[in-house]
Order: sequence, then C-alpha cells, then structure tokens
Amino acid sequence: MKNKRRIIVISIIILFAIIFIGTSIYLVFRGIDVINAKNEYNKIASSYAGGISDIQSNTEITAPTDIDTKVADNPVDFDTLTKQNPDIYSWIYIPNTNINYPVCQSAVDDNFYLDHDIYMNYSYPGAIYSQLCNKKDYSDRVTVLYGHNMADGTMFADLHKFENSEFFDENKNIFVYTKGHKLTYKIVSAFVYDDRHIMNSFDFSDDKVFSDYLEMIKNPHSVSKNVREKLDLAVDDKIIVLSTCLNSGEGRYLVQGVLVSDERTE
Repeated sequence: MKNKRRIIVISIIILFAIIFIGTSIYLVFRGIDVINAKNEYNKIASSYAGGISDIQSNTEITAPTDIDTKVADNPVDFDTLTKQNPDIYSWIYIPNTNINYPVCQSAVDDNFYLDHDIYMNYSYPGAIYSQLCNKKDYSDRVTVLYGHNMADGTMFADLHKFENSEFFDENKNIFVYTKGHKLTYKIVSAFVYDDRHIMNSFDFSDDKVFSDYLEMIKNPHSVSKNVREKLDLAVDDKIIVLSTCLNSGEGRYLVQGVLVSDERTE
C-alpha cells in the first residue's frame, strides 16, 4: 500500500513538473515571438513610413471635404510592401502612439492575421487587419480594423491612451494611407463596447440603422468614454472603427473616427 501511494505521489510530482516545464517553454517562445515581431514591425515602419512621423497630430480639420485637388505626399512604399505580401493594402498612423503599421486583409481567412504577421508567418501578436466584409478602399460606410492589445504597447494597445480625457482632447486624428490616397479621420469617440461583431450586427446599407449607429458613437452608453463635442455626423459620412481587447474582462475598446479629408497622393 505504501509503495502504491509513493508511486502515485511521484507520478503527480512528475506530471506537475512536465506541465511547469512545458508552460515555461511556451512562455519563453511566445516572448521571443513578440520581440521578433516588434523588431520586424519597427524595421518596416522605419524603412517605408519614416515620413509619417512628421505629421502634426493636432491638424485641425473642421468639415468633411471631397477629394482634394492638390496632391499630398505619400511616405509609404506600397510597391515594395505588396511584393512582400499582396495582402497589405493600407497603412495606419496615429500620432503620439505606437500605432504606425501596415494593414492587411486575407482573401481566404477573415482572422488569418489574428495570429500571423505581415510576412504571413505565424506570430502571436498578429497584425493590424480588416475582414472581407470591408472594401480595401475604405469606401464602406463603416470600416473596422482589428489589432491585439499587446502588453508591450504594440499593435492596438495604445488605443487605450484615449481613455485619458486629456490625451483624447489633444490627439484628434487618425491617418490612413492607401496607394494613391491619404485619408484623414477626426476621432469622434473612444469607449468600452460589448464583443459583438459590428459588421455582422448592423445593416449599414439601411439609412436608419446607420443614422442610429452615428448617434450611438456620439453618445455611447458606456461608463468609460470620451466624446468629441460639437461634431455633426450625417448618413453620407464614412466611419472608421479601431477595435482591440480590453485590459480586463469581456468586450472591446473602440476608437471611432469620421473621414474629413481624402487627398490624392503621388
């Protein structure tokens, strides 16, 4: 009987040791994966979008405009990027944050870039991406971009900076580059939302549904929210939604902006 108990105790100890070692190995490799992904994104950002950092964060744009007749600078080398990965179709930049990344969309798997990097390799941090329900030219009434809330501040983690009212007030714009266009969005609101799939939950082709959605983002029912005051929205507006995980609990943290400028670029 004693020998049997001893064998059971030893077996349990060995099992816990195996679990501990396996978990440690997983965390080490995940950490390496995060570091490698961060280094690769930094290299891409410095190589292809260095000029983006020169944009003034508080450029004041007060009213929606049609496509401007002037030609703006485009610091992103899309030809080089798309040779590396044809799924890269735009670039997002938010001043005073770490958000300065290519945006991808897979033609075969909506959530491929949830855990794959811009080189299409498996990577825990994933990439910034949209799903097939959205067009790549940002012409939909609502376009949703997803990104992880990484503990090291990469991907879309810095969206949570907009929880601070002072930061929200001082940082107003989201910039998106595509091949041939520079899109400027004014941030409407930032708030905690539930975990529903926005594009599947609302029929934005319906004017009433879209109008109600615009009212919601101007007056979100959330205990954690910041809203840009005196900003009118209409059914002919284009909205961008940046979505990431909360720091704790279920739901999503959303930063929503309205298109105020679409400039042609070289």
